[in-house]
Amino acid sequence: MKVHLVDGTYELFRHFFALPSQVDAHGREIAAVRGVLGSVISMLESGATHIGVATDHVVESFRNDLYAGYKTGEGMEPTLLEQFHPLEDALGALGVTVWPMVEFEADDGMASAAAIASTESAVQQIQICTPDKDLAQCVDGTRIVQLDRRRNLILDESSILQKFGVPPASIPDYLALVGDDADGFPGLPGWGAKSTATVLAAYGRIEDIPDDVRAWTVQPRGARRLAAALAEQRSDAMLFKRLATLRLDAPVGRSPHEWHWAGASRHFAKMCEDLRAPRLLERAERLARMRS
Repeated sequence: MKVHLVDGTYELFRHFFALPSQVDAHGREIAAVRGVLGSVISMLESGATHIGVATDHVVESFRNDLYAGYKTGEGMEPTLLEQFHPLEDALGALGVTVWPMVEFEADDGMASAAAIASTESAVQQIQICTPDKDLAQCVDGTRIVQLDRRRNLILDESSILQKFGVPPASIPDYLALVGDDADGFPGLPGWGAKSTATVLAAYGRIEDIPDDVRAWTVQPRGARRLAAALAEQRSDAMLFKRLATLRLDAPVGRSPHEWHWAGASRHFAKMCEDLRAPRLLERAERLARMRS
């Protein structure tokens, strides 16, 4: 079997900015909810059988307690934030497994689910459906891959190495040194993508990079300046690595068999009525009949 792990937060953002405004029977904005539902149903229509969707039920997570500058929901469109909970309810009514993250983030949910699914011999491949570079750390060979559904692009381990210059295991170190604007931490001064890839290709982990540049086995441009920045801010680098490292203990169940789609619940019809989306109900019902 093949497991699909969907970044519900990314999908909600993507559809929010791509679709024209639509309101439900109560006057609430729901265009993005309808868009994500249609997208997930399309995955099922294309043959997906085991799906889990992780969402940021609460934008802030344990990482905000670790670093004051970490991303928050400040500045986000209210009509976007207001669609997270309705999306979770709608996906649940569709019969899709949903993981609303509170202490953790959606990325942690997908990483945890990928780790669980990887222990199941019946799972042939795990596709993590998001272009988010954080999830690159979860890729393993060709069995755990990233799928950018918008571009129809699959990234396996060799693709990650080609894209970043480091293997998946070094992605948290890479992000810690380069920085991640989306998550709100700056990295270290002078550590760009190319120099970081060169150094990590030699050492793998921040912990193994010597403070003394004379001990380095590689000498990228500006090596002395890079070494000085790391020596002075190593504690910051390790904090940023902790922020970039995805947790594998998020509450996502115990087995990929729990994520099998067995059809929509009886509540989905009312949900589609409120969303003014009868076509979504028709598609879900037809798909359930085909699989019965």
